Parts: sequence; C-alpha cells; structure tokens
Amino acid sequence: MNNNENNIILFSNDELKNIEDIKSHYPDSKSALLPVLWIVQEKYGWISEDSMKCVGDLLDIPYEHILGVVTFYTMFNSKPIGKVHLQICTNVSCMIKGGRELFNYVSDKLGVKNKETTSDGMFTIEEMECLGSCESAPMMQVNNKEFYENLTKEKIDKLLEELHKKNI
Repeated sequence: MNNNENNIILFSNDELKNIEDIKSHYPDSKSALLPVLWIVQEKYGWISEDSMKCVGDLLDIPYEHILGVVTFYTMFNSKPIGKVHLQICTNVSCMIKGGRELFNYVSDKLGVKNKETTSDGMFTIEEMECLGSCESAPMMQVNNKEFYENLTKEKIDKLLEELHKKNI
C-alpha cells in the first residue's frame, strides 16, 4: 500500500480537505501537527502507530517526532480507551476538596486503576493534574467535552449510571 492509499483509508475526502485547509494557515505543515492529531483521535478515540505514520506521510514529518508529540501531551491517547473517558482532577484544589478520594472511589467502583479500561470496554479512568475548575472542585471531564463539578460520591454514582445507559 502506498502512502496516498494509506491516507485515504485513515481520512475521508472531507477530512483530507479539512487538513489541507488547516495546513494553509501555517508557514509549514509541521505546525499543523496538533490539529491533525486531534482529528485522528476524535475519529478513532486514540492515535495508533499506523495513524502516526500516516500523519507523518501527510505532513512530511518523521514518525519519531510524531511519537514524541503524542507521548508528551496528555491530551493524546496512544492506546485504545473506553467509550467513556473519565478524567478526574487530583491537583491541589481538587485534592483538598476530596478529588483523590473520588478518584479512588471511581477506581474501586469500576475495578480499574489509572489509565486502565474496564473489561467491557466502557470506561477508562485517568488521573489529571489540573482541569482548570479550582473554584468548583472536585471536578471531572468526560470524553474531553463535558465537565462535572462539585462532585460527591452520590453525584458520581448517578453520573456513572447515566453514562453507562447512554453508551451501551
């Protein structure tokens, strides 16, 4: 399979047009790396070795550089994650207000540790350094989109039940 065929499999025509548009906003294609990786992760849930190579071909960036970026930034997943990605803040404000205890509660409830996925593939739990909501701590981000603040064990239980029903 040549590089062009690989890109066609990874990206739709509309996504390839979007990537070309993104590239047009930068002086060189290397500057488009983060938004293009985000497109991959939004589509597949994680960034595989093959997709890193494909992005490298598309942007003319060495695989090793892309691997370094993916493994450096915590916003990128370099292995498959669950349908529901729970990111619980355990930084100072959240920790003081019970974030560590809530993380442990969710971990015990789901039977997984940090960055692990439940056996049914539903939930991945991840401890986060800071999600920027110190005044309403403790808080959690779900699938990089939804934020839940002022959490308690009761709110967590209700939320996990709702998320499970919604994502079955």
